[in-house]
Amino acid sequence: MKKILVPTDFSEQAENALKVAAQLAKKYNAEIYLLHMIELPADMSNPVGETRSHDLPEALFFMKMAKKKFNQLLSAPYLSGIKVQDTVEFNQAFEGIMNTSRKYGCDFIVMGSQGASGFKEMFIGSNTEKVVRTSEIPVLVIKNDHPSFEVNNFVFATNLEEHGRETFKKVVEFAEFIEAKLHLVYINTANEFITSEAIDNRLSKYLDNLNFSNYEFHVYNDESIERGIMNFSRKVNADLVGIATHGRKGLSHFFNGSISEDLVNHATSPVITFQLKK
Repeated sequence: MKKILVPTDFSEQAENALKVAAQLAKKYNAEIYLLHMIELPADMSNPVGETRSHDLPEALFFMKMAKKKFNQLLSAPYLSGIKVQDTVEFNQAFEGIMNTSRKYGCDFIVMGSQGASGFKEMFIGSNTEKVVRTSEIPVLVIKNDHPSFEVNNFVFATNLEEHGRETFKKVVEFAEFIEAKLHLVYINTANEFITSEAIDNRLSKYLDNLNFSNYEFHVYNDESIERGIMNFSRKVNADLVGIATHGRKGLSHFFNGSISEDLVNHATSPVITFQLKK
């Protein structure tokens, strides 16, 4: 965790994410790339080009407003001593976030969310959903203010399928890096019930050749996967909940439909996503 990308719209939720990113940056000696996207109307896709020179004043106005807000934000005490690179881009938010993360080689994204008010009301509309689903690097979604962001209990929900093992290795590395206890949980539901023997067989293959001891494995029975994840997380007082996403092909069938959206909306703890390796 050396380069943390924090997209911001200067909202309270986005600042909550920045505060968490600042704590991570101080703890792990990382730098922050603070990004604000200016989404101009479609007919202003080239706002500073020669062919659209008449739009230059409006584009410069948005840029100056963003810089003013950046200056106010960067003076916050919680950013003291942290290397912060601020940038304003004219682009669609989702594309801009992805392009910026690649451009600067960021290895972590922290984003804000309004939580239960609705996933599509999150930071920059539905763009957080797109980032969560498609980002090749982990995405940490923050809903509330965390004056002290400490992760002691980290819940990761899994379907124990072999194609997710490479991603799980990244999860283990992350858990070790933040020195958290990993609670690996399989949610058993009536619709997709499997026996204890089948779970044991899957678990043995899933953990094969992994040299990791600071974890516990749990099977939790509930009426739905998302409800099971949330209920189990509350049971173990989780500080962080993790799930895997399936990239541009959509979520893994284990997290089908709106499961990830519901989880991000309703989980009381922060949520982190890892993309399944293809």
